[in-house]
Amino acid sequence: MLSPAFPIETVRDQFPALRSGAGIFLDNPAGTQVPQRVVDAITGSMTNDCANLGGHFGQSRRAGEIMDTAHAKAALFLGAPSPDEIAIGPSMTELTFQISRAIARTCAPGDEIVVTTMEHEGNISPWLIAARDFGLTVRWVAFDEESWRIEPEALAEVLSERTRVVALNYASNMTGSINDVRALTAMAHEAGALVYVDAVQFAPHGLIDVVELGCDFLACSAYKFFGPHLGILWGREALLQGLNADRLRCGPTGPGAKFERGTPQIELQAGLSASIDHFEWLGRSLGDDGSARSAIATAFTASREYEHALACHLIDGLKAIDGVSIKGITASNRMYDRVPTISLTCANRSCDSLAAGLARRGINAWSGHNYALAGAEQLGLDLADGVLRLGLAHYNTESEVEATLEVLREECSARGNGTGA
Repeated sequence: MLSPAFPIETVRDQFPALRSGAGIFLDNPAGTQVPQRVVDAITGSMTNDCANLGGHFGQSRRAGEIMDTAHAKAALFLGAPSPDEIAIGPSMTELTFQISRAIARTCAPGDEIVVTTMEHEGNISPWLIAARDFGLTVRWVAFDEESWRIEPEALAEVLSERTRVVALNYASNMTGSINDVRALTAMAHEAGALVYVDAVQFAPHGLIDVVELGCDFLACSAYKFFGPHLGILWGREALLQGLNADRLRCGPTGPGAKFERGTPQIELQAGLSASIDHFEWLGRSLGDDGSARSAIATAFTASREYEHALACHLIDGLKAIDGVSIKGITASNRMYDRVPTISLTCANRSCDSLAAGLARRGINAWSGHNYALAGAEQLGLDLADGVLRLGLAHYNTESEVEATLEVLREECSARGNGTGA
């Protein structure tokens, strides 16, 4: 049952794309729609504060204030102790490439980096390339195909006195499974390794607290939580200070700022702040009159319950369709071990043809490996076709889920790998 307390119509009213009748958005794992406040913030920045940084005039000063606010809001969103620990860049992948090379320089040839098969390629390729360039060894950990998570026993098998980094995701962008990041981080630290967490897929669905997790670095992407195309990196201040960044000689030197290369996307940082304001607004709408962090926490508690019910409805409906195989947790008592990112295959249809069939009915979804290349390889999937991926956000509705199931019932009953037209 969906929670009657969740203000779904009020939430949907915030998003111009939903008001336009453009269709059903289940492509959220690849990027969400944005609320009006994000559009207004970006437009306002470009209209009123369009200037580079460091000048004495008003537009330049206000541009600097936009950046300061964005870093402060990002720190608030992640539970970080200081805005100085935040770096904002074009993407999570770009920031991960930078940090991976900075960390690799501190390692000795033969030192080890651990990566997992649950990762998005943005948290694999940067480490593979750094290992290649600096003479490091890569150790792999497979996810468990029953629990759909990285199990402590599997990680323990690859940790050694030479492990320097464990690259780990918070939630899989293919299976949706949530890892026990806190426990796995503690294990890595016991071995003397740093932990780099990809929280891109988790950030739209749950409150992140980097202090509570205990990790050393964490990255996410604003465009996955109703914001613009930007990546956010948090790192422990002392660790960031000790790393050498590939930077201009006259560039910023702050712990996080030195990893922000080139002229920043100031207007997008205005949009980033507004996307975080969306969560605070939702928390206030639900009656939280405490701190901004408290309101954000309330928003996530309510939206997660709402999304949980939608995901249960979707998964139960998919399980009832002949030939459908869900790649991830389906047990009703384990729904809180996953985010509502749901991938599937159909025995007699290609995933691409299913995505095309949904698109013809105005339902956005993705097919392919979706950059979860290692996971697709582990599961023995056809890499060209991959999975059909459906992802819910807190603006989706029960009627949208049912409409999607109706189309998939028809599409999966059609024989062959064509379009099913």
